[in-house]
Amino acid sequence: MAPAAQAPLKTPKIKAQSRNLDFYYSDFKALKSISMPIYENKVTALIGPSGCGKSTFLRCFNRMHDLYPGHRYGGSIDLLPDEIDLLHPSVDPIEVRMRLSMVFQKPNPFPKSIFENVAYGLRVRGEKSKTYIEDKVESALKGAAIWNEVKDRLDEVAVNLSGGQQQRLCIARSLATDPEIILFDEPTSALDPIATGAIEELIAEIKNKVTILIVTHNMQQAARCSDYTAYMYLGELVEFGETEEIFFKPKRKETEDYITGRFG
Repeated sequence: MAPAAQAPLKTPKIKAQSRNLDFYYSDFKALKSISMPIYENKVTALIGPSGCGKSTFLRCFNRMHDLYPGHRYGGSIDLLPDEIDLLHPSVDPIEVRMRLSMVFQKPNPFPKSIFENVAYGLRVRGEKSKTYIEDKVESALKGAAIWNEVKDRLDEVAVNLSGGQQQRLCIARSLATDPEIILFDEPTSALDPIATGAIEELIAEIKNKVTILIVTHNMQQAARCSDYTAYMYLGELVEFGETEEIFFKPKRKETEDYITGRFG
């Protein structure tokens, strides 16, 4: 008796996608016609050698480049299911940054209390209810797996926390505004191995409620944490696919050379 045919893996929903995305630092073209999906409630890792455009691509999603003169975009980044082009001039970049939070390479807590760090985005959004803010702060700190460590010291200045705690606080700050996507720009490069492991475990947990795009130089981290991987080189997308496929059965020789350490 022939075995039953295995059902094909269901492709997840697309949460955002870049279409022919170009980006220029003045006259320098840093990104070249990148088209790529970001799947909902999945972790997508961006890998490639330094200067290949990973962080530049990441920062297009929440319009961080708008903060500097002379930068310009081409193409689009569509946020679904609303079908909003995040790069369109009519779209408010502040609102974009509420819907797409960012966690940076080095922890960057504000010079405020632990509580006010997490409440910051809610206050910027105009939230006035004390009870609502308190509930959201507690929920975000629990979501970032740091509540038990800070619940009795919420009025303390955040910079008194350890590096790993500060980074989890920054993740809590991102979670508090209920973002649809969190952008991680090498979030563990400044942390020790134990803190790195804690952040990786946290990423695995929070992807159940938020979509994640992460830049990492650590290929072992990409292999451990991500569902999909994109390999970039010189501003171009060389290959994109499921992480297991990219690491064990890459379609492009350039990808294989990078993954195996023969290049980069």
